[in-house]
Amino acid sequence: MFHVSDNHQPTTLPHEEAHTEVPIRHVHIAILGTGFSGLGMAIRLRQSGHHDFVILEKASDIGGTWRDNTYPGCACDIPSHLYSFSFALNPQWSHTYSPQREIQSYLRRCARRFGIIPHIQWNSTMLNATWSEADQYWQITTTQGQLFADILILGNGPLSEPSLPSIAGIADFAGVTFHSAQWRHDYDLTNKRVAVIGTGASAIQFVPRIQPHVSHLSLFLRTPPWIIPRMDHPIPTWQQTLFSLLPLAQRLERAKMYWLRELTALGFVYKPAMIEKGMLLARQHLEAHISDPILREKLTPTYTMGCKRVLLSDDFYPALTQPNVEVITDRIRAIQAHSLITEDGQEHAIDTIIYATGFHVTDSQLPQCIYGRDGLALASAWSEGAQAYFGTTVAGFPNLFLLIGPNTGLGHNSMVFMIESQITYILDCLRTMKKRALAVVEVQADTQETFNAEMQLRMQKTVWNSGCASWYLDARGHNTTVWPGFTFEFRQRTRHFDPHHYTLLPQHTPANITH
Repeated sequence: MFHVSDNHQPTTLPHEEAHTEVPIRHVHIAILGTGFSGLGMAIRLRQSGHHDFVILEKASDIGGTWRDNTYPGCACDIPSHLYSFSFALNPQWSHTYSPQREIQSYLRRCARRFGIIPHIQWNSTMLNATWSEADQYWQITTTQGQLFADILILGNGPLSEPSLPSIAGIADFAGVTFHSAQWRHDYDLTNKRVAVIGTGASAIQFVPRIQPHVSHLSLFLRTPPWIIPRMDHPIPTWQQTLFSLLPLAQRLERAKMYWLRELTALGFVYKPAMIEKGMLLARQHLEAHISDPILREKLTPTYTMGCKRVLLSDDFYPALTQPNVEVITDRIRAIQAHSLITEDGQEHAIDTIIYATGFHVTDSQLPQCIYGRDGLALASAWSEGAQAYFGTTVAGFPNLFLLIGPNTGLGHNSMVFMIESQITYILDCLRTMKKRALAVVEVQADTQETFNAEMQLRMQKTVWNSGCASWYLDARGHNTTVWPGFTFEFRQRTRHFDPHHYTLLPQHTPANITH
């Protein structure tokens, strides 16, 4: 029996849930989420002497996307030593690329080690947050009640709201359906006719795991991804011991990984001709595994590498050559009770549909629930496209900070590096507020507009804006997701809070202020 339970984790932390019983009425800082962003922010707050804060967590366990995504084969595509906090290196990673279970366990250990558990309010979905101009704090409503916070930090991340495709009849299917981020571990896929819709980062990991067990796998592919060899391997015990005894050795390994990946930004951002070498490697990888010319043509990308997310896999292509797998490139016209109909009129009998269709990144629901100055919804402020100064602060939304906000995403390096850069910026802002006895900070609108104009101008010549359709782009075709440059530039620019670009209000300022 195949129940895909190798990555399944219990969703409770024993003896650590009691903190939801006493509602917190007023805190200095409220943080949303316990993934890398929220947890990293909380740890650095404690290390900086802040203790009056709460983390609002919608679930009953830690981990964010690494808690929710438990599909078979789920793992990171950034090397383990790099995809971790700089202040909490883990010398015991088992593989070059960490599996989901290890990453979540790492985050759990960090929460315990740095004393974050007592600050977490479990099972607290944030329903809305409204800025009170009169009181100069955020009024936050959660499923555990209401609380007030002087400062609100959103650490929910962009990969937290699963997205389903817009297909006629999607609700009419009578079989079992689920999204890859909501894997049905209680459902046995053995001998089922399974349709997988989507060929992104999750599909190329779970398809090889389920293929040997299903009776037939129909992979519906519209745009083939660029795939390069993963070359994952176990980290030997001697190396783990070395890193434990000599942390500097691990830091050197981490630095080497960082700079190798940083070099790829040269091709993505500045010299697209450099990408050709990577495209050649990917083509050779495809040719080595796919001998059937028809299948190979279906799997050959027609856009520049990097325009969509580059994927890593050694077993995806071999899985597609198996006799029980069919790769279908025709668009799905409609979904019926027990089948899918493609544009060529073919009917594909199906028992189960797995949606590997990604997340609401540029159109998430959370901005509709956050109301800033004069009751303006963040979604309305972003009606022409999401924008934030350094992806961190938004004009019209005082004392609101975003982690992994607009234009901080990456196509080549570790997001944890970007998160820590933003955390440093926020901490310096908090120090400035304390030193100057400030109640409110709000980025100036012209500063934000100038920064956004810079982002969009720089984006025009990058590979991410080279013509393909990707989740990096919003409905208007603007790339509001990716940072158009080197990550070390972002770190340098966010090393210190720049108060001259903000409206600063001292404590006890009357509400009827003018800008």
